[in-house]
Amino acid sequence: MKTLEQVRASLTPYPVEVEFPDLSQWKTGNCGIDYVHSFDSGKPGPHVLIMALTHGNEVSGAIAVDTLLRSGVRPRQGRLSLGFGNIDAYHRFDPQDIDATRFLDEDMNRVWLTSTLDGERDSVELRRARELRPLIDSVDLLLDIHSMHEESPPLMMCGACAKGLEFAESLGVPATVVADAGHANGRRMRDYGGFGDAASHKNALLIETGQHFSKKSEHVALDVAARFLIATEAVAKADVLAFLSQEKPAAQQFLHVTDPVVAHSMDFSFSDDYRGLERIAHAGTVIARDGQREIVTPYDNCVLIQPSLRHLGHGVTVVRLARVLDL
Repeated sequence: MKTLEQVRASLTPYPVEVEFPDLSQWKTGNCGIDYVHSFDSGKPGPHVLIMALTHGNEVSGAIAVDTLLRSGVRPRQGRLSLGFGNIDAYHRFDPQDIDATRFLDEDMNRVWLTSTLDGERDSVELRRARELRPLIDSVDLLLDIHSMHEESPPLMMCGACAKGLEFAESLGVPATVVADAGHANGRRMRDYGGFGDAASHKNALLIETGQHFSKKSEHVALDVAARFLIATEAVAKADVLAFLSQEKPAAQQFLHVTDPVVAHSMDFSFSDDYRGLERIAHAGTVIARDGQREIVTPYDNCVLIQPSLRHLGHGVTVVRLARVLDL
């Protein structure tokens, strides 16, 4: 049986094209939480949060939040918070093992359930989530900046509620918006509390900017962060104009995840070099094998979302299957 190290060794490595910012200047936050800075305009309005580093090796968000903090951006209404999540994992990043510091003990983007946060279990990530929880509880509108294992066009992951789709559409970027219900093995920050409640005024988006260490992902993170701040009316366009992409946004397509594909063994392989957003024309097409089990598309025009074996393991989602939505 193959080990994860053997699987990773067989995959094409990606170059690290970006510089990891020194975040030490942001350690002492101004709201009682290390690496979180919050600014109140003194005027009525929502509490808006941009979070980076929910995963420790996803550097595009760290670059974006560091840039926004250094720019001195301040809200025109409501409250604006800028934070770094799994900072311990970020500080342990090893360029010789770029996938190892997604987290240290457990995925910090699977612990956002009240019973988990209130429970007795302990880990580096749970301790940090519990530190962040009072802030997250007070947030009305969240942008959680992530990146991907493979080189792929950016994706906006908007959750299962219609309000998420509408929020993503209001930003106008990126070109692909994915509605999904999350993961079976834990709840994401994006779906925590009111964010995942259709009846709540709270709303959240998760942007996957592209491959972790791509220069393009850095540009996407800053562009989407700026558009998020404009869409939430936290700032005026002029305040973040320098961070906006000059490319005309493409028309958005909307996808709905219907089936997560979970590995049952380490003997899992894709039938082609899929990287994401491949559209498989016919139902019943074999896209992967898991030991003796064939993985086939369940319907025509099936779209593959984030296929990757870089964190392969029993019970790990290795790709999600999606339908095109007609809105």
